[in-house]
Amino acid sequence: MSATLEAGERGVATKEIVGTGATASSWALWQRQAFAVMRIELRKNFLSRRALLLYLLAGLTPALLALLDLFPPPANEFNDFTLLASMYSAIFNGLILRTLVFFGCAWVFMNLFRGEVVDRSLHYYFLTPARREVLVVGKYLSGLVTTVVLFGSSTVASMLLLYFVRFYSQSVRYFFEGPGLRQLLVYLGITVLACFGYGAVFLIIGLFFRNPVIPALLMYGWEWLNFLLPPLLKKISVIHYLYSLVPVPMDQGPFAVLAEPTPAWVSVPSLFVFTLLVLALASLYIRRMEISYAGE
Repeated sequence: MSATLEAGERGVATKEIVGTGATASSWALWQRQAFAVMRIELRKNFLSRRALLLYLLAGLTPALLALLDLFPPPANEFNDFTLLASMYSAIFNGLILRTLVFFGCAWVFMNLFRGEVVDRSLHYYFLTPARREVLVVGKYLSGLVTTVVLFGSSTVASMLLLYFVRFYSQSVRYFFEGPGLRQLLVYLGITVLACFGYGAVFLIIGLFFRNPVIPALLMYGWEWLNFLLPPLLKKISVIHYLYSLVPVPMDQGPFAVLAEPTPAWVSVPSLFVFTLLVLALASLYIRRMEISYAGE
């Protein structure tokens, strides 16, 4: 809870977490508590000062494409409808997925616990009669909803801006009679999976490291250099499984080490299993976590 919250709001938040169903089953109680934590965190994720950077990241690609629609460059790629699919794939893979979603998830999920420690407010949650595992789940869900809503909207808006502003009639046929709508849904699904995978990684980084910036940058370098890694090491990354699902593969350059994409029936469950394992690890860690604000 932010250090600027008033005491009255803290009391309301505590009542939400505690709940009223003392005679209900434990699972029902934990579910209500997790959703109460999620609602509290969603208000902070969308309305706090930290959210400004998140809005900038999510709005960057639509803003750039809107400018290109207003001031189209002379490049052939922007004037040839048949090249738009490859162009959007490059924008999605190189900018949205690998950079904006990555840093957006880092900003949201690392601050779920690390931000509370910096604000010296995590103990308010620990004083409530809720299991700490429930706290992990509630916070993770809040970060997931936040990133999926913002970056999912950015993914959809970017594709529609690229196609419809200058090629309206062709785009209508492409989306409603051709593969356009299916591609849009696949890109949106990949964005959601990226929020699942990167969210789990950055949640654990925010819990384990006092200075999470360095491990986040190391992970960014690993994800960016994925195209140079041998096939076995490629699989030790989130980006490999996401790229395997892209409907229009992007040319990764002459120096890329080629590897067979992982099938969707493996990639999607793998990311979900990875997320569950990371949440289990975070739950085990937070059960033994002791708060120390010294040096923060």
